[in-house]
Amino acid sequence: MLKAIYERIWDLARPYLNTRKNDTHTEIAAGLAQQLLAQEGGDEDVVMPAIILHDTGWKKVPEDVQLKAFGPKATSSEWNRVHEVEGARIAGDILRKVDYPDDKILEIQEIIKGHDSRKEALSINDGIVKDADKLWRYSQNASQINVIRFGVTADENVQWLRRNLETWFLTKSGKQMAKEALEERIQELKEITDFISA
Repeated sequence: MLKAIYERIWDLARPYLNTRKNDTHTEIAAGLAQQLLAQEGGDEDVVMPAIILHDTGWKKVPEDVQLKAFGPKATSSEWNRVHEVEGARIAGDILRKVDYPDDKILEIQEIIKGHDSRKEALSINDGIVKDADKLWRYSQNASQINVIRFGVTADENVQWLRRNLETWFLTKSGKQMAKEALEERIQELKEITDFISA
């Protein structure tokens, strides 16, 4: 159960998350962030608002260019950067509306401002947000969405996840959770292949 303050942040974030399947992505990533917090430590009062708000900036990116800005076929990474900068601004606006502590707002904004483009973690909080965000890609939900939106086969999606597993994750728990989820996706793919071959 989320704290009441996180629920208020969610409610204010919702209008910004109704693009690019970010509502579903954010809900799953928030659950993954809670698991990582339990295993890695970190400050829940930084991590949870940051993960709830991290993709709000996509609302400021035209929908017809979003698919060029992220994923295995990205060609316009400058738009990915726009969503980080705009997301940090939106996060600040939302957090001030709920009277969130100023020092936490600054840390949350800094995390959001580089959650995709900055490869190293500034802190354990940043590492958890980055890992929770990328762990979603290994979920069954993401696999189903990404096969359709990127125009790839389920096997190509699994290979993309496998290729990036060693470099994407910054926490020990995040990498282990990704390995376990990848095995589940591989097993699902095998079951489908076996069913079709039977």
